Amino acid sequence: MSTQRVNPAHLYDGAPIGMSQATVDPASGFVFVSGQVDWDGNARVRHATLEDQAEGAIQHLASVLNEAGASLEDVLQLRVYVRGELADAMAQVAPSLARHFGAVRPALTGIGVASLASRDTLIEVEALAKLRRHPG
Repeated sequence: MSTQRVNPAHLYDGAPIGMSQATVDPASGFVFVSGQVDWDGNARVRHATLEDQAEGAIQHLASVLNEAGASLEDVLQLRVYVRGELADAMAQVAPSLARHFGAVRPALTGIGVASLASRDTLIEVEALAKLRRHPG
């Protein structure tokens, strides 16, 4: 079985820079999701606040997972990158994380960074998930 690429049509097209929104390894049942941000299809940030960007990034993550054959409930590991000091951002990010992942409780790493994909991007979320219907 070969690796499958997942690129929902409504999300940013990463083909010009050589990336996919996710790759699926059918042999292992793993879904590797690229960092999701709150961009529209033209790589423009949709919302100004960290809270709203967190929601937008998680919505994109859910969309990619759905197209891959998984869901937020199937997330095993989540990495959250925020612009600036992580401790300063947690009060704005934690409600979205709890709302979407509270029952799932994936392994979580939060990382404060100096920059992200664009100057207006405040948060990026990447994930490792498992397929819902994996034969193994």
